[in-house]
Amino acid sequence: MRVSVGTEAHALSEAIEAVVAPVVRAHGLMLVDVELRGGGRRTTLRFFIDKPGGVSIADCQRFSEEVGDLLDVANLPSGSYDLEVSSPGLDRELKRERELRWAVGKRVRVWTREPVDGRRELEGRLAEVGEESLTLAEPDGRREIPRALVAKMRLEVDLRGPA
Repeated sequence: MRVSVGTEAHALSEAIEAVVAPVVRAHGLMLVDVELRGGGRRTTLRFFIDKPGGVSIADCQRFSEEVGDLLDVANLPSGSYDLEVSSPGLDRELKRERELRWAVGKRVRVWTREPVDGRRELEGRLAEVGEESLTLAEPDGRREIPRALVAKMRLEVDLRGPA
């Protein structure tokens, strides 16, 4: 979750996530990310949601209306804010554990801090998510990547369909 620096901002983000959790569950959504930007007079609160098959404009609108009411009652965040809701995009970055588990079977691109088998950029289907490593299924076989070496991972748009 991207937030302003500081423990207070982190606590605010966690409180917001807890308030919206029932809406997320009720509509079969996954809360991919929450961004809290700005502060002072105006804050922007941005939610990225997804679900199997993708989210529609109607999904975003319904989520915005329901979540907006809950946040207003809870006075989170305090003061005025702009609420934005969108899909995270087809080639989004994968950051949270729940996103990694959701992405099993999907095509990903991984950038590493150090070379893995001579490469710092790898692409394949995410086959397994383990505590210490991730496994990619590549055309030439399976490749295990220590999680400690993963700098960034992103979904890849897969126009080829299932393997």
